[in-house]
Amino acid sequence: MRTFSENIKIAFQSLFLNKLRSALTMLGIIIGVGAVVAIMSIGTGAQASVVKSIQGIGSNLVIVMPGNRQNDMGPLNQFSSSGKEALKLQDIDAIQKYAKHIEGVIPVILSAAPVVYMNKGLNVSIYASSEDAVRIYNFEIDTGKFFSKSDVANSANVAVLGKTVKEKLFGDSDPLGKSIKIMGKNFKIIGTVKSKGTNTFGQDQDNTIAIPITTAMNKLYGQNYLSLIMAKTANEKDMDLASEEITRILKKQHGIKSGEKNDFNIQSQTEILNILSAVTNIFTIAISSIAAISLLVGGIGIMNIMLVSVTERTREIGIRKAIGAKNKDILTQFLTESVVLSLTGGLMGIIFAFIISILLNKYSPISTSISGSSIVLAISFSTFVGLFFGIYPAMRAARLNPIEALRYE
Repeated sequence: MRTFSENIKIAFQSLFLNKLRSALTMLGIIIGVGAVVAIMSIGTGAQASVVKSIQGIGSNLVIVMPGNRQNDMGPLNQFSSSGKEALKLQDIDAIQKYAKHIEGVIPVILSAAPVVYMNKGLNVSIYASSEDAVRIYNFEIDTGKFFSKSDVANSANVAVLGKTVKEKLFGDSDPLGKSIKIMGKNFKIIGTVKSKGTNTFGQDQDNTIAIPITTAMNKLYGQNYLSLIMAKTANEKDMDLASEEITRILKKQHGIKSGEKNDFNIQSQTEILNILSAVTNIFTIAISSIAAISLLVGGIGIMNIMLVSVTERTREIGIRKAIGAKNKDILTQFLTESVVLSLTGGLMGIIFAFIISILLNKYSPISTSISGSSIVLAISFSTFVGLFFGIYPAMRAARLNPIEALRYE
């Protein structure tokens, strides 16, 4: 009777004896495992990116957005245009005065605008807010300073640049004190902020310029309404209480009676994190399930080749049975060969996934992260495929009549 190590040795000998056939048989397993692990790594990377983006601006933020919710897609949701002008600066004053569970609140106007410096032009995201944005939105000053309360009060034409804007317009030179044109108006650069990187959706958060909210309202856009309001709580435990307070305050501010729809929507960073994580999980599971079909195809290929192998080695099986090999010995040998074939393909698939992950991290904005659990899952599934699709050929080999097998030509 052969030992387990001897069965593995014979399995590898059979594998290398028919290199091309073995390679083609393993191809389905390689592609399937590689695709599943790669997709899971993209999902893991996306979740890590979500967490990083949320933590980058603070995990204890309550965000107020204008408009009535049309569906239940959270931060990916569309809001009715009828309520887009619902939020005003007066709402900020009311929240500051009456909300007891917040540390600070800021108005925000988000927009895109062309920016020019000498002969260089760039489309950037304009982030207009108050002086407290540096604390609440977690802007980290790199050089210079953030705009002050006086700058906001006087609608000063001052700007703070993100890293991408600074590099594209000024290169290695110091931008402080220089002037840029935003929508044709001159703005003096008073500071730059540290990099925030890309967000969950691959958008560059450093391609941003921060300006005073009053400057945006009075000199750039001529509007008196806000894109959103951000309120910061002392800790995550106070977020529900803060949301209830803000809802009550804004209902009173906007004259919304009981039973009427709000013209605003409130969400916490934790809710957004949970929704985005759920979306990435669904995406990962759905695409991984499709990729797993390759494993099924690969398993069928293994069964086919093992059946061919049983036919080719019928006489060999007869000889082994004639010299004392039992049915379970033959069964174990062919099952071992099937598992070795599948597992080798799985390991090669993992290597393939690592290569894909490295290439995506290096040459694309997609962030990937191969976890230990995905590798264990891939190895386990490869072993299962080998066992499941190897059972029938192994049983067929074990049941061969030794006399008939010896006569086989």
